[in-house]
Amino acid sequence: MRIAEPRAPASPTSKRQIARRERILRAAAELGARDKFETVQMHEVAKNADVAIATLYRYFPSKNALFSALLKMEVGAFDAGRPRGRGTDPVTQAAELLVGLSRHLLARPVLAAAMIQASTAEYFAAAMDDVEPTKDALGRILLRIIGAEKPNEQDVSVVRLLAHCWWGALVSTLSGQTTPEKAKADIELAARLLLAPYSGR
Repeated sequence: MRIAEPRAPASPTSKRQIARRERILRAAAELGARDKFETVQMHEVAKNADVAIATLYRYFPSKNALFSALLKMEVGAFDAGRPRGRGTDPVTQAAELLVGLSRHLLARPVLAAAMIQASTAEYFAAAMDDVEPTKDALGRILLRIIGAEKPNEQDVSVVRLLAHCWWGALVSTLSGQTTPEKAKADIELAARLLLAPYSGR
């Protein structure tokens, strides 16, 4: 029996398509903030977004893809709407970004758990090149903060390590394995240790 290859999600090109995709993401956020990930149904997302189920699957081939995309949207929206920090120092900027992003996501813990679960599944299924910081929403933001317009291998590795530290702190806080205060201290320490060479450039 031949097994079909996973289909890549469609990219919206017109304003109408972009608006439709955003409606889907908003509907997923509303349901994901209310119900556990396992109980969210794709047909209910489509209904609440006022789109056909086929349209939903065109943009998001699976529930994991949908909630992983939602996390990327949340990261981008948070970065776009936040104050840019007290100065240009990359340590301060990165720490404030990551601590603030954690606080933002954890304000809706049920939704945060859904996005983390989906993103983890997508990460395991992705090819190695597809999870590089240069192709990741948060990774690109951190590369911008350290001033790496044309990042070299070390820049990418540093950003990858910092993102991994943040992700671990986020998951630990959500699961109750650490407190928000300890997670904040860990994130700030990771930023200082990893980004010190980029200060004062």
